[in-house]
Amino acid sequence: MATIETNTELGRQVKADAKQYVLHSWSVQDALDPIAVAGGEGRYFWDYDGKRYLDFASQLVNVSIGHQHPKIVAAIKEQAEKLCTIGPPMATEARSTLARLLAEVTPGDLQMSFFTNGGAEANENAVKLARWYTGRHKIIARYRSYHGATAGAITLTGDPRRWPAEPGIPGVVRMLDPYTYRCPAGHPDPCPVCTGAPHLEEILQYEGAHTVAAVILETVVGTNGIIVPPDGYLQGIREVCDRHGILLIADEVMAGFGRTGKWFGVENWNVVPDILTVAKGINSGYVPLGAMIVRKPIADWVRDKYFAGGLTYSGHPLACASGVASIEAFKEEGIVENSAEMGDVFAEKLRELQEKHPSIGDVRGLGCFWGLELVKNRETREPLVPFNAVGEDFAPMARVSKAALERGLYLMTHWNVIMVCPPLTITREEIDEGIGILDEALSIADEHAA
Repeated sequence: MATIETNTELGRQVKADAKQYVLHSWSVQDALDPIAVAGGEGRYFWDYDGKRYLDFASQLVNVSIGHQHPKIVAAIKEQAEKLCTIGPPMATEARSTLARLLAEVTPGDLQMSFFTNGGAEANENAVKLARWYTGRHKIIARYRSYHGATAGAITLTGDPRRWPAEPGIPGVVRMLDPYTYRCPAGHPDPCPVCTGAPHLEEILQYEGAHTVAAVILETVVGTNGIIVPPDGYLQGIREVCDRHGILLIADEVMAGFGRTGKWFGVENWNVVPDILTVAKGINSGYVPLGAMIVRKPIADWVRDKYFAGGLTYSGHPLACASGVASIEAFKEEGIVENSAEMGDVFAEKLRELQEKHPSIGDVRGLGCFWGLELVKNRETREPLVPFNAVGEDFAPMARVSKAALERGLYLMTHWNVIMVCPPLTITREEIDEGIGILDEALSIADEHAA
């Protein structure tokens, strides 16, 4: 572990400047109390007072390889000394190598990549390409989705974060999610919504399959609850899409690159999407980077056509160099395999917490991608806090997070779900440390549970 030096005065200045001059995302500015972060290493980061925090959220579920991985830091330095930036029309070693590596590690015949600065741009371009390729205009997305905050991506997003940006882009149609813990249609098992195909077929009946270009979905829902689809769901969606000539876009900005214990989440169900969108874990956010990766038929189709899409920083050399180094480290260090192995540990430890804490209604996840859904009553499944809770309504969850933070555990929560998504390099000992703190913090949630 790196030497942790304290500088309380600088920490106060950093925090004061952040409060005064930085417009922070998804926050009430006056209510924000940011941690002034001085450094990080592995699964930990620390503040200017020298207090360490175990990062059980990988920040925004993106620092998959951990903080300050030496191989990635070295790759960025080496690339910076060689060539800091160059335009997208050029061919560079880092960009070309990363595109080839992505074709190698992605499933099926996913072959050609368009590089972006993040997941939102990857999804924007996926929709643009799907409409162009099919000649259709409608896109079917789900309610418990998050696809990004740019104009098109926020329209695709189903959760309330889209409301301030509405009306948004035209042509987006909603479908319900395979949320088996509380089926959105109120159905018992087997549910036509949660099995996928019947629900999608019904929507296509109303919308006209010939007008639908693509279905976009998070393979495993991320911030909206870590919702893992039941076996058969993705296969059913794939079959319906194939039958109607509709493209399947899998948003694996969170679920990709080992997060579920497989290189990509779709591999848990042996499904190959037509377009795969990635970011976050592609290089753990060391430099902003995302990609839209398309299957061979689309790649072949687009080769002799003018691709009307572009970004000044598409395939930025520093970003691509860090992506190459990350994929190499994943292979050399068995990081995907560690995620799968630690997933078994999380399954056991989190379900032990569920037996102990009446506030835990459901435990679900794969690999290092888990959600604890907190409830007031297990029988009624009433959420600990309401849907889209803010302010005082959200207080019980805020108290849980604060208690964990005070004990040195950084958590990410969304409404009534605690997301347990540490770096994929986490060890058993660190899991035990985090679970121990989480155990203490959950006693606060239990105060609200019957």
